[in-house]
Amino acid sequence: MATHLQGSLFDQGDEPRLAALAGTRRTVLGAGAWIDVLPGWLSGADALFERLAADVPWHAERRAMYDNVVDVPRLLAFYRAGEALPHPVLAEARDALSRHYAAELGEPFTTAGLCHYRDGRDSVAWHGDRFGRGAREDTMVAILSVGTPRDLLLRPVGGGHSVRRPLGHGDLIVMGGSCQRTWEHCVPKTARATGPRISIQFRPHGVR
Repeated sequence: MATHLQGSLFDQGDEPRLAALAGTRRTVLGAGAWIDVLPGWLSGADALFERLAADVPWHAERRAMYDNVVDVPRLLAFYRAGEALPHPVLAEARDALSRHYAAELGEPFTTAGLCHYRDGRDSVAWHGDRFGRGAREDTMVAILSVGTPRDLLLRPVGGGHSVRRPLGHGDLIVMGGSCQRTWEHCVPKTARATGPRISIQFRPHGVR
């Protein structure tokens, strides 16, 4: 798959490596929801992007929307619990997150969903991860982003002031507490020229 990634001047390492999670900064959103953000958690993120873009068995999906069936505007891959992840550093990331959030989450992260946003036309609409236990229980979803930064927006369910976080080049965001029930998030389309981005979403069992 051809990609046109504009590499970061601050991330020139070849071997992906994780930093300590102690540097996460928490923002309380309200209604029991919060986010933790750690810019540049993964160094060598551009090299990891190239590996994932080339090696992951990406697939396109079509979904019913009103009276039509439309293309999902991004490529997807999903790794169930126990399946080997496409790069060892992703297993390290999953395990590091499980250790760091053990006291709050009470269970490990087990699955990994990947999204490939090829350019500014690819997006994901407003939603919460409410399939399964996320619809009724507090949980966490951790997202590691590699490639060109794209804005992740969050807003309260039903609308309201949105929170914007640009994520790429190894940045981490963790959405916790009631975030999946009381807030929703999206990656909007953009008319600006932008390169590709891959997000890796780590979730506990039974959360999608």
